[in-house]
Amino acid sequence: MAEIQPVRGWRYNDDLGQRIDDYVSPLFDVVSAKQREALYRNPLNSIHLSVPRGQDAAGAALARLTEWQQQGILRQDALPGIYVYYQYFRLPGNPQREYCRKGFMCHIRAYDWADEVVLRHENTLPASVNDRAELLARTQFQTSATHGLYRDDDFELERYLDEAILDPLYQTEEDYQGARDVLAVIQDARVIQRFQQVLAERQVILADGHHRYEGSLAYRQARELASEGQATGREAWNYHLMYLTNAAADDLRILPTHRLLLELPGGLSNAEFLARLELYFTVVPKDDAYDLPELIAGKPWAFGLYLDGQAYKLRLRPEVHGQLSWPLTPEVKALDLTVLHFFVLEKVLGIVSIDAQRQWPGVAYVRNFPECLTRVDRGEARAALITNEVTMDEVERVCHSGAVMPPKSTFFYPKTIGGFLFTSIRDDEHTHAFTAGF
Repeated sequence: MAEIQPVRGWRYNDDLGQRIDDYVSPLFDVVSAKQREALYRNPLNSIHLSVPRGQDAAGAALARLTEWQQQGILRQDALPGIYVYYQYFRLPGNPQREYCRKGFMCHIRAYDWADEVVLRHENTLPASVNDRAELLARTQFQTSATHGLYRDDDFELERYLDEAILDPLYQTEEDYQGARDVLAVIQDARVIQRFQQVLAERQVILADGHHRYEGSLAYRQARELASEGQATGREAWNYHLMYLTNAAADDLRILPTHRLLLELPGGLSNAEFLARLELYFTVVPKDDAYDLPELIAGKPWAFGLYLDGQAYKLRLRPEVHGQLSWPLTPEVKALDLTVLHFFVLEKVLGIVSIDAQRQWPGVAYVRNFPECLTRVDRGEARAALITNEVTMDEVERVCHSGAVMPPKSTFFYPKTIGGFLFTSIRDDEHTHAFTAGF
């Protein structure tokens, strides 16, 4: 199945690594405009490589990368390795427990979706894919790892990860999302080969980074075409930087993404909205809106509704589920968010079809539950629909069915950070004698 390879990582030099918090950055698709401007003010922050700006943004990134390499700001490790990456974090509402998501970064062959080795769970936007592909083509440098999931119920690799993390290369005090990130490396050839053997028996589900992964696919396909059949398959551009974590781990967290209705189409009144909902859902008023997440937790096809200062618990009437007529797999039809999008957005609000809903400006996706209530109270939105998180089991079942989930279904937390580890896919990257053994 999945072929992985060790990498000779590029990292900030030892002096800068002692202040690594100053140089890491959020991923390109989650960094806010305010964060971006603050990070740009640091001339050495990794955002200049991952989200460059200017008329020729990719060219600016290449010029800066070349300068940083020549000045020793970034240095390449002498030996290839697998880079251990732990993230320690706490969740809102449960500050007492510290979680630790364990994983490792390496190169994985950039498989086409049709190969069914790397599986996706969401669709991408062509413009974002093209942006990532152009940046990769110009710099031949990968600035942040995408996040992949493999399943190993025996947790065989964790003992190697736990041993390596005792000798970290560097760590953040606290990243932008409040997590503590720790990086270490494994350079033992015997251990690396065992990692390869374990992954060779498994598929990988892409959790985060679909646009960056498809950017790598586009670049690989372009290089293959340019090679006119002379490519060996071992060239560095065949590979993609990925952070791999075990889907069987308890500390793999997926947070819910709520739906904020910015408007009710057609001048629909609150009373009419509730009346239409009652055709499909049991609608029960509740005293305290802040109880909604607890009231729906673990219940299938259950949602919270906050409308004009009043909270409601919604639950789909089981007998109406058969009306869900979208041409989807049974695994996707069973999802809470499919139910929400079909019965609320299409049947109640009249936003017909998945494509129309993707383009409808009347819905916003918000992860912060209190923010949903606040925005309704301020009149910035008409209503908030509170959802449960998607489970890892649901993600796996959908991916293995060959389908994708509704938009904004998953928010794997915490996000990986940019600037912790870079890798090159230049043509000379696979010439190292150590690498030839893999």
